[in-house]
Amino acid sequence: MDFKISLGRTIVLVKDYDEAYNFYHRVFGCHKIYDDTAPDGQRYLHVGFGGVENTGIWFLKVSSDSESKVGNQTGGEPLLVLYTDDIFPLFDHLIGEGVEITEEIVISPKSKFFHCRDLYGNRIVVVEVA
Repeated sequence: MDFKISLGRTIVLVKDYDEAYNFYHRVFGCHKIYDDTAPDGQRYLHVGFGGVENTGIWFLKVSSDSESKVGNQTGGEPLLVLYTDDIFPLFDHLIGEGVEITEEIVISPKSKFFHCRDLYGNRIVVVEVA
Protein backbone atom coordinates (compact mmCIF):
# COMPACT_ATOMS: atom_id res chain seq x y z
CA MET A 1 0.00 0.00 0.00
CA ASP A 2 1.14 3.50 -0.75
CA PHE A 3 -0.82 5.17 2.01
CA LYS A 4 -0.82 5.23 5.78
CA ILE A 5 -3.71 4.17 8.02
CA SER A 6 -3.98 4.65 11.77
CA LEU A 7 -6.65 4.05 14.37
CA GLY A 8 -8.47 7.20 15.42
CA ARG A 9 -11.36 6.54 17.78
CA THR A 10 -13.44 3.63 18.90
CA ILE A 11 -17.04 4.42 19.78
CA VAL A 12 -18.50 3.66 23.18
CA LEU A 13 -22.26 4.04 23.49
CA VAL A 14 -23.28 5.98 26.62
CA LYS A 15 -26.42 7.14 28.39
CA ASP A 16 -24.86 10.39 29.59
CA TYR A 17 -21.74 12.13 28.31
CA ASP A 18 -20.62 13.66 31.59
CA GLU A 19 -21.30 10.50 33.59
CA ALA A 20 -19.18 8.47 31.14
CA TYR A 21 -16.38 11.04 31.09
CA ASN A 22 -16.29 11.31 34.87
CA PHE A 23 -15.99 7.53 35.21
CA TYR A 24 -13.23 7.11 32.62
CA HIS A 25 -11.36 10.17 33.92
CA ARG A 26 -11.56 9.11 37.59
CA VAL A 27 -10.85 5.42 37.01
CA PHE A 28 -8.52 5.35 33.98
CA GLY A 29 -7.14 8.90 33.94
CA CYS A 30 -8.44 9.80 30.48
CA HIS A 31 -8.49 13.40 29.30
CA LYS A 32 -10.72 15.30 26.88
CA ILE A 33 -9.34 15.49 23.36
CA TYR A 34 -12.39 17.17 21.83
CA ASP A 35 -15.68 18.34 23.32
CA ASP A 36 -18.08 20.34 21.19
CA THR A 37 -21.77 20.49 20.40
CA ALA A 38 -22.94 20.84 16.81
CA PRO A 39 -25.76 23.22 15.85
CA ASP A 40 -28.13 20.23 15.65
CA GLY A 41 -27.44 19.46 19.35
CA GLN A 42 -25.20 16.41 18.77
CA ARG A 43 -22.32 16.46 21.23
CA TYR A 44 -18.91 15.17 20.20
CA LEU A 45 -16.89 14.09 23.24
CA HIS A 46 -13.61 12.35 22.48
CA VAL A 47 -11.23 11.21 25.23
CA GLY A 48 -7.68 9.89 25.20
CA PHE A 49 -5.16 8.30 27.52
CA GLY A 50 -1.60 9.20 28.48
CA GLY A 51 -1.46 12.50 26.60
CA VAL A 52 -2.17 10.87 23.23
CA GLU A 53 -4.40 13.08 21.07
CA ASN A 54 -4.97 11.06 17.89
CA THR A 55 -6.22 7.78 19.39
CA GLY A 56 -9.02 7.37 21.89
CA ILE A 57 -12.70 6.90 22.58
CA TRP A 58 -15.62 8.78 21.13
CA PHE A 59 -18.54 8.71 23.55
CA LEU A 60 -21.79 8.54 21.60
CA LYS A 61 -25.10 9.05 23.39
CA VAL A 62 -27.70 6.61 22.16
CA SER A 63 -31.27 7.45 21.33
CA SER A 64 -33.97 6.16 23.64
CA ASP A 65 -34.92 3.38 21.20
CA SER A 66 -31.33 2.04 21.24
CA GLU A 67 -30.67 2.39 24.97
CA SER A 68 -30.55 -1.40 25.44
CA LYS A 69 -27.29 -1.44 23.44
CA VAL A 70 -25.46 0.61 26.09
CA GLY A 71 -23.15 -1.77 27.96
CA ASN A 72 -23.79 -4.54 25.45
CA GLN A 73 -22.68 -3.22 22.09
CA THR A 74 -20.29 -6.16 21.65
CA GLY A 75 -22.74 -8.82 22.79
CA GLY A 76 -20.88 -9.44 26.05
CA GLU A 77 -17.40 -9.70 24.52
CA PRO A 78 -14.70 -7.20 25.54
CA LEU A 79 -15.23 -3.69 24.24
CA LEU A 80 -11.77 -2.29 24.95
CA VAL A 81 -8.25 -3.42 25.68
CA LEU A 82 -6.27 -0.89 27.72
CA TYR A 83 -2.52 -1.16 28.25
CA THR A 84 -0.65 -0.16 31.40
CA ASP A 85 2.98 -0.19 32.41
CA ASP A 86 2.19 -1.27 36.01
CA ILE A 87 -0.86 -3.48 36.45
CA PHE A 88 -0.83 -3.98 40.22
CA PRO A 89 -1.27 -0.34 41.32
CA LEU A 90 -3.91 0.16 38.60
CA PHE A 91 -5.75 -2.95 39.78
CA ASP A 92 -5.70 -1.65 43.38
CA HIS A 93 -6.89 1.77 42.19
CA LEU A 94 -9.85 0.22 40.37
CA ILE A 95 -10.76 -1.83 43.45
CA GLY A 96 -10.65 1.37 45.52
CA GLU A 97 -12.95 3.08 43.01
CA GLY A 98 -15.48 0.25 43.30
CA VAL A 99 -14.97 -1.00 39.74
CA GLU A 100 -16.32 -4.50 39.16
CA ILE A 101 -13.47 -6.94 38.51
CA THR A 102 -14.72 -9.90 36.50
CA GLU A 103 -11.43 -11.76 36.21
CA GLU A 104 -8.54 -11.38 38.65
CA ILE A 105 -4.98 -10.75 37.46
CA VAL A 106 -3.60 -13.56 35.31
CA ILE A 107 0.19 -13.73 34.96
CA SER A 108 1.80 -15.35 31.94
CA PRO A 109 5.38 -15.19 30.65
CA LYS A 110 4.52 -12.44 28.14
CA SER A 111 1.82 -10.44 29.93
CA LYS A 112 -0.34 -9.80 32.95
CA PHE A 113 -4.03 -8.99 32.50
CA PHE A 114 -7.39 -8.72 34.20
CA HIS A 115 -10.97 -8.02 33.16
CA CYS A 116 -13.30 -5.39 34.61
CA ARG A 117 -16.49 -3.53 33.72
CA ASP A 118 -17.13 0.13 33.08
CA LEU A 119 -20.06 2.04 34.55
CA TYR A 120 -22.46 0.58 31.96
CA GLY A 121 -21.24 -3.01 32.19
CA ASN A 122 -18.93 -3.05 29.15
CA ARG A 123 -16.09 -5.56 29.54
CA ILE A 124 -12.62 -4.05 29.52
CA VAL A 125 -9.37 -6.01 29.44
CA VAL A 126 -6.39 -4.33 31.11
CA VAL A 127 -2.98 -5.63 30.01
CA GLU A 128 0.64 -5.13 30.99
CA VAL A 129 2.92 -6.53 28.32
CA ALA A 130 6.20 -7.96 29.60
